[in-house]
Amino acid sequence: MGKTFVEKILGKWVGRTIHAGEYVEIFPHFCMSDDNVSDVINIFKMTGAQRIAYKERIVIVFDHAVPPPTEVHASKQDRVRKFVETNNLPHFYDLNSRGGICHQVMCQEGFILPGIIIVGSDSHTCTGGALGAFAAGIGRTDAAAIWATGKTWFLVPDTIRIDLKGNFQQGVYAKDLIIRIIGDLGASGAIYKAVEFHGTNELSISERMTICNMGIEMGAKTTICKPDDKVIQYISNRAKRDDWEVIWADTDAEYSAIYSYDLSEIRPGLACPHTVDNYATVSSMVGVAIDKAYIGTCTNSRIEDLRVCAQVLEGKKIKVRTIVQPASWDVYKNAMHEGLLDIFLDAGCVVAMPGCGPCMGIHGGILASGEVCISTSNRNFAGRMGSRDSYIYLASPATVAWSAVHGEIRDPMEVIK
Repeated sequence: MGKTFVEKILGKWVGRTIHAGEYVEIFPHFCMSDDNVSDVINIFKMTGAQRIAYKERIVIVFDHAVPPPTEVHASKQDRVRKFVETNNLPHFYDLNSRGGICHQVMCQEGFILPGIIIVGSDSHTCTGGALGAFAAGIGRTDAAAIWATGKTWFLVPDTIRIDLKGNFQQGVYAKDLIIRIIGDLGASGAIYKAVEFHGTNELSISERMTICNMGIEMGAKTTICKPDDKVIQYISNRAKRDDWEVIWADTDAEYSAIYSYDLSEIRPGLACPHTVDNYATVSSMVGVAIDKAYIGTCTNSRIEDLRVCAQVLEGKKIKVRTIVQPASWDVYKNAMHEGLLDIFLDAGCVVAMPGCGPCMGIHGGILASGEVCISTSNRNFAGRMGSRDSYIYLASPATVAWSAVHGEIRDPMEVIK
């Protein structure tokens, strides 16, 4: 019997043949933390370790609370800066024009590579599977242990295989696909499993990042797309290491479940309040009034997403307050040079600096009681973006932009043909 992706990649770095259900000790190639790194520092100091084991493997990105919205956030960030300087950590993305949302930064800066092990103290670290890495979220205690020892452990997960075929219709996108999949499998349908997406060769890197990003919303430990020529081209001038390797599952690998989707049959979809698996087609919800539209987050604010939104918004005016927040300053600059920011501003949108504030309900656009938001983000739990009495619908960038024009949920297939 052949091996799944996780059995092959973890086996490679352990140095022996392994099977799902075993415990393995691993030395991750990179360990990422975002603003929660202040807590990681506290735990690291509690270990009694005198130094960080592998400084070159530690990546820190400020993104959740930038600029800091409170004195508490500012003090924590100041403490982290001093720790970084004292320990001479080389990979620190502060509040500057090199930064952005951590998962976008990890990919665009060349930390995510095929066949290597990435961990991060953020649940959406699984985004990195879009480039063929084993990428998984870990707890802050686990991150501190890696700082101290360089290693961590995993229970090798069983694997779900999802086969994709065909092509999306106009007005349908990767976000519609993954919302549909989560609706079918449920929020706990892939608990502590790996999810392999097969047949992704027609999807762009950005689309693969979207579907891998939301794997955690069905409970997956890691999500992976097969690395191909698009991935090799993407990493060619970015790679931070040279020991990467294209690894993929054997054709006779054993799976705990197999699902199949014809992309031509997917329609614009929504995750309705207050769970990500509360699926509905957009066409069935047309006319639901909204108070706010949000285009941003680690799920859908890359340059491709912004181009789609600009296509929808050009020459039109929004009817509700709309925030556009690029995934990184690199994306921001590209959007500026392409004239996309002018389109957003002319439509009446607010363009915000890269970050996670509104998605997390920290700052930059918080919902009041009773307000309804349609968002490109990955979570719609009660209270996620502010008041626990607000309502969040998750959708593709096209659906969000078209809905913003009307002040109500609308189907982008009406305008993108």
